[in-house]
Amino acid sequence: MHFYIHIPFCESKCHYCSFTSLKKKDYEEAYFNALLKDLNYQISYFKLAKNSIKTLFIGGGTPSVVDVKFYEKIFKTLTPFLEEKAEISCEANPNSGNFNWLKNMKELGINRISFGAQSFNEKKLQFLGRTHSSKAIFESLENAKKAGFKNVNLDMIYDTKLDDKKMLKFELFHLEKTKQLIKHLSAYHLSIEENTAFSKLFHYKKNAPNLMRFFIKGIENLGFKQYEISNFSKNKPCRHNLSYWQGKNYLAAGLSGVGFYENQRFYTHKNLKEYIKEPCFRKIEKLSFNDLNLERLFLGLRSVVGVKEKDLSPAQKARANLLLKAKKLQFEKGRYFNTNFLLSDELALFISS
Repeated sequence: MHFYIHIPFCESKCHYCSFTSLKKKDYEEAYFNALLKDLNYQISYFKLAKNSIKTLFIGGGTPSVVDVKFYEKIFKTLTPFLEEKAEISCEANPNSGNFNWLKNMKELGINRISFGAQSFNEKKLQFLGRTHSSKAIFESLENAKKAGFKNVNLDMIYDTKLDDKKMLKFELFHLEKTKQLIKHLSAYHLSIEENTAFSKLFHYKKNAPNLMRFFIKGIENLGFKQYEISNFSKNKPCRHNLSYWQGKNYLAAGLSGVGFYENQRFYTHKNLKEYIKEPCFRKIEKLSFNDLNLERLFLGLRSVVGVKEKDLSPAQKARANLLLKAKKLQFEKGRYFNTNFLLSDELALFISS
């Protein structure tokens, strides 16, 4: 089993962000009390066994803006259900994930930290609505090292209107300075989403596949291996990330949480006050065979997971074999694998059409 916990609080809303995030105001205590009820309910409802949670991911929002004391009861509740060598990740921002916060979270059991760097360029950070500096990124990485973290990730964003080869070379130059301090890198090309400051500003995204390929190649030259369209690792992929692409069961707690269990999707409330009032509420979506088939196809082709031949219909298999002949796919041990993740969605749409 895999588990995701959403912490919706942020210092401010980034211009590109479509995730549920709010300013803390006076809701922290009420939210974490509701979260505890949510966790206990799911432990009971899904009959979780001791040591059954393989990965735990605390995301947001910005978990690092919340004092460690609020996480103590969370870990007291979940620790008996965590595997002995569970991967336990938490997101943080460079300006709020200070040394004391990192050290105390490490002592609670966090063994993987993910910093939202997004860029090393001050102008680009301002464009994205980030509140930290480039210097703060390096300080946070050093603090993570001092706190004892050996598994550290950085998030980056590219394909913005500011990105050209010069900018991407600048990013790669600074990433090279961090490569001894991080084991994992997430590089997301900018998405223009509804209900964000960038909504309808489509010219803010460059849509330049040649620059995407250039950046991906540059990251690989730094010793990272791409295992999904947006994720790279030096040795092992993030186990929690992989669980999504492998179609594993995962539970989710917190505002706007989305879980998946035995072909059903579970949604919590999207409104903060409604979640605090009814933390155990779930809207349940039953997924059909076709829904699951399409999901496996899209997730498999955007990652090293691939797609099982036996999961494809005869017509889908015929189209996959056309792509195989065109050298757009590879076939090995009963699975089709994508050779160019930038074409993931197009290939999946072709096979499923």
